[in-house]
Amino acid sequence: MSTAILTGQPVPGSSIEGDLRSLGFDVRVAVDAADAERLVAEAPCEQRVALVDARFVGHVHALRLGLTDPRFPLAAVPGAVTAQPEGRVTLTRALARDNSAGGGTALAVDSLPDRIVTALADDGAEVYRPELGSLVAAVPADPQARNEARQAVADVDDEAVRLKSAVKSRDGFFTTHFISPYSRYLARWCARRGLTPNQVTTASLITALIAAACAATGTRGGFIAAGVLLIASFVLDCTDGQLARYSLQYSTLGAWLDATFDRAKEYAYYAGLALGAARGGDDVWALALGAMILQTCRHVVDFSFNEANHDATANTSPTAALSDKLDSVGWTVWVRRMIVLPIGERWAMIAVLTAATTPRITFYALLIGCAFAATYTTAGRVLRSLTRKAQRTDRAAQALADLADNGPLSGLLARVARAPLGAPFLVALAGTVVLAVALFSGMTWAPVAGAVVYAIAAAQALYRPLKGALDWLVPPLFRAAEYGTVLILAATADVNGALPAAFGLVAAVAYHHYDTVYRIRGNAGAPPAWLVRAIGGHEGRTLLVTVLAALLTASQFTVALTVLAVAVALLVLVESIRFWVSAGAPAVHDEGEPA
Repeated sequence: MSTAILTGQPVPGSSIEGDLRSLGFDVRVAVDAADAERLVAEAPCEQRVALVDARFVGHVHALRLGLTDPRFPLAAVPGAVTAQPEGRVTLTRALARDNSAGGGTALAVDSLPDRIVTALADDGAEVYRPELGSLVAAVPADPQARNEARQAVADVDDEAVRLKSAVKSRDGFFTTHFISPYSRYLARWCARRGLTPNQVTTASLITALIAAACAATGTRGGFIAAGVLLIASFVLDCTDGQLARYSLQYSTLGAWLDATFDRAKEYAYYAGLALGAARGGDDVWALALGAMILQTCRHVVDFSFNEANHDATANTSPTAALSDKLDSVGWTVWVRRMIVLPIGERWAMIAVLTAATTPRITFYALLIGCAFAATYTTAGRVLRSLTRKAQRTDRAAQALADLADNGPLSGLLARVARAPLGAPFLVALAGTVVLAVALFSGMTWAPVAGAVVYAIAAAQALYRPLKGALDWLVPPLFRAAEYGTVLILAATADVNGALPAAFGLVAAVAYHHYDTVYRIRGNAGAPPAWLVRAIGGHEGRTLLVTVLAALLTASQFTVALTVLAVAVALLVLVESIRFWVSAGAPAVHDEGEPA
């Protein structure tokens, strides 16, 4: 149990002790700052400790936001400060310095927790201060101020605020208007029954997998059930994040599950649609794989652009200024959010088309919609990059290099050819174009030659730091090249099983790339070097697949793709699970991207 230390005697009629106990704190009372320091030292080292002014007046949810969020070592609201075990030393040092300065005699004049927060700031410690909005958190100085604060508390329903804040402030049109109005109440229902966000996330995954199984039946009844279950899965997908925000149940494991299960659900559903179509005599595996590739490349564009620019310094782009101006016009905000076909709109479209039409029509609509969205967002980001002279940091360049996923082959080629051939983006683009031409040439060994040129280009593209205006496009180019190579060669093989095997291989590699993204988001860096070497890097895998296609018969190539898919999946999953359940994984809750 966490320990809350009240500084001074509670004011008659105050509910502060009961409020703290309702939040899971064992409440102790300190008569002065010296006593508070003693009680902090006596609290078990593995527990959270909080200092709260006994005169505190405010909403329970304000205390919950300030004192129970597990993501921050140090946090505070007016009149209260808390430290998790990793922040205890910093808090104790600030408290001891306040005592040595004679602050213990000033309890009746000002607030000890607020003085400690000031001392922590002077030490350079990072103290999280949640946005309270209309919630009240105050330490009134006199009876009149106390009465005013109590009236302000009575005027605001903190449960309504809590429910509202459980919903993301920025979301898609479909999610905002058709899901969140009732999913927030489902989140509260789950919280009151002790359910955790991870349990809801798992339920969402299971529901989506059942939906994929229904789609795989190939019957009209199965397609209708699949569409309904896909929407139900999305409702649960919204609920898990809302439950985490409602009850502040953030965790490292939850971050990993939330980040990866969305992709697993969507891509498993694609596979289910393809299986269902095959039962009806229609082979749409190429469309399913194309949809997965397009969606993954869209996400890599998002990730790369954000990583390249989130800490960059530059003048304001005219394109960004126009975007801000459009956002000031109400209706354009929703139109622009819908144009990019975010997850809510996308899943709703897939569900409706699955129930009402055929898998082929569903995939055609999905490919057209995603292609338009990708063109719209990428074009806008290219314009911003060209008109905004950004100075990118070394951290951003390293993040892009990690996202590129170059392997040992490109490392060897970089050491052999030391002279850079040109700007990273142009070199990567040239290598990708050569590979594409070779793949469509119709010659057996041309793809191998194209893959060799592509590997050389990959090595040269990362010879310099990726700090150019368009260098954030290098990782998406590499993803499109590698995944596209697998798709084209599997389709060219023209044998049963080749495209499903290719789907499995791309899914395994895409998981590795998503895992890399979320590690970088958590400031944990890229996956270990041994893993990148073991699975060959993007250029090594691309070259290997082209060689296998040239050497083997179509049926043998299918078996080789299957073996490669299983090997890559085992390696990346084992390492990913080891990392995300370890104590060293970043405790970051992923809010999810709108796309």
